Amino acid sequence: MTSIHTPERFHALIPAAGSGSRMGHEQPKQYIDLLGRPVIRHTIDALLGVSALASVWVVLSPEDEHWDQFVWPADPRLKVLRVGGPSRAASVANGLARIVESASADSWVLVHDAARACISSAQVSAMIETLADDPVGGLLAMPVADTLKRIGADGRVAQTIPRAGLWQAQTPQMFRIGMLRAALAAHPDVTDEAGAIEAIGLKPRLIESDATNFKLTFPQDLAMAARLLGSQVKENA
Repeated sequence: MTSIHTPERFHALIPAAGSGSRMGHEQPKQYIDLLGRPVIRHTIDALLGVSALASVWVVLSPEDEHWDQFVWPADPRLKVLRVGGPSRAASVANGLARIVESASADSWVLVHDAARACISSAQVSAMIETLADDPVGGLLAMPVADTLKRIGADGRVAQTIPRAGLWQAQTPQMFRIGMLRAALAAHPDVTDEAGAIEAIGLKPRLIESDATNFKLTFPQDLAMAARLLGSQVKENA
């Protein structure tokens, strides 16, 4: 069994080339102020707090005009790539093509949403510990608690979806770099990395998470994230 402390074995990638239009803000949501810092800074800080990660790569749009307006951690593990594409899958694929220039294809990459700012270093470390020797990899997720309804064209309920066995996918999603590159090349239209891995016939492992690891999507999410992050600061004080 290989030690999780083997240098250069684990890397993180944050796709941050999107605009987050549903947030209804003039700035991309990763740069919106959250407790005095841009949303993505909280995400970056949490990942840099994971000692097993050899690098944390942020994939930006080539046209990004916001990144240079902020002060970022001086940690040498933080690296920026301006190779973002028109979709999440494209941004991740472009980022992986650069990471593999300095990391083994057998190394692990943890792809994490820029807007999941409430992730904790402890959650990520536990995930790495669990999946370090897994043959496929996996993702954080949580069991669906609410009854799900499928809407019809008339705006009315068309179907009730049984929630038994349903899980809500989160990030990080952790797979070997070479495997994920091949999966995304074969299936570029997926909405998450696990979907690409599933499409090549493999079964990612689900690591149970909770609702605190939510993705900031709508304006009201900012207040919830502020409360969660504020409580974490108080607990660590």
